[in-house]
Amino acid sequence: MKIVDAVFSKGYSAFFFDDQKAIKSGADHDGFVYVGEPMTPGFSRIRQAGQSISVMLILEDGQMAVGDCAAVQYSGAGGRDPLFLASEYVPFLQEHIRPLLQGLEIGSFREMAKHFSELKINKKPLHSAIKYGLTMALLDARAKALKLMPCEVVCQEYDLPVIAQRVPIFGQTGDNRYDNADKMILKGVEVLPHGLINNIDEKLGRHGEKLREYIKWLVKRVDHLRTSPDYKPNLHIDVYGNVGPIFDNDTTKVAQYLASLEPDAGELPLYIEGPVDMGDRGLQIEKLREITVKLRDLGSSVKIVADEWCNTIEDIRDFADAGACHMIQIKTPDLGGVQNIVESILYCREKGVGAYQGGTCNETDLSARMCVHLAVAARAERMLAKPGMGFDEGFSIVNNEMERILAVLRYRNGVDHD
Repeated sequence: MKIVDAVFSKGYSAFFFDDQKAIKSGADHDGFVYVGEPMTPGFSRIRQAGQSISVMLILEDGQMAVGDCAAVQYSGAGGRDPLFLASEYVPFLQEHIRPLLQGLEIGSFREMAKHFSELKINKKPLHSAIKYGLTMALLDARAKALKLMPCEVVCQEYDLPVIAQRVPIFGQTGDNRYDNADKMILKGVEVLPHGLINNIDEKLGRHGEKLREYIKWLVKRVDHLRTSPDYKPNLHIDVYGNVGPIFDNDTTKVAQYLASLEPDAGELPLYIEGPVDMGDRGLQIEKLREITVKLRDLGSSVKIVADEWCNTIEDIRDFADAGACHMIQIKTPDLGGVQNIVESILYCREKGVGAYQGGTCNETDLSARMCVHLAVAARAERMLAKPGMGFDEGFSIVNNEMERILAVLRYRNGVDHD
């Protein structure tokens, strides 16, 4: 089967582009927006509307395969590609990518994804957001051509077993870290709350005291609201590199502080994402590894999750090889081609590192649903409920797509129920 043509449309993503550098430098809130001048190139203001582009492939049998180009909330930060603006890239897609898709024979997904991921236009690689949406559409096209689900195509091409089991879902609260945590507990979310601890004075505390109190509160709420004594979610909190500065990036003090949070978490496993941001990839690997080793030496069960400066598949391999952390966030749009998501999960498993298939609140419903197929196929250790910051919507999209996938897989295996 061939692709007859390609159509592109501009859209909004489910959240906003935020200038992380300006926010971490202390930008004040003015309602929903921030006050001050942006500090990251490409931004016209500190917070601006997130954008996306849909790639629609018209197949010769009349079906349409779709993928969404999207970029992370903190675009341009931590070594990422620059701000992704739809008005700039739709004309680019029309001029340079559409002719390459017209008449393309739909073959192996891996081969098509590799080709377009390595493609250079005017000697420049494609923006990671374009690779993301384009390879997503190509996976959908291959699935439609074979009359399979995308997860089945991935399992087939990577020689993976088809396993009809849930991948634990990680809910993110956004700034509404109390009400949304309650919602997560009521819905039995396996991993929570993210917490968005992206400001020292407001959310972490100059001595880490605000985070400690938040963890204590979470434990009490789980005990109070859970419907079963067996419900013991993982606590996974993203601190955006902010623990480092309150201890002058002294890794011994950072490790001691993180270890001291373990009793506050009680029986709930505690994961801390991005305790430091060293502003440099090599230093980030070095310091995260020091913290990870020191936690082990302290006999602590607190787990470190890599985030900042771990963006590409090459980064993921280097962080995993160095033993820099217990778990790596695989930030789906940052990896470009979606085949890299699968390969990153498999590489982490090979190295004994947990694979958290994350992403961003700034994706779309379509990209989130495709990510469920990738997580189920490659067996990520957990995946993010996305898109958006409201929790309910993202959780509904990811959870319900996962349940659809599992129901169909069980049906095909002759099992009509969970």
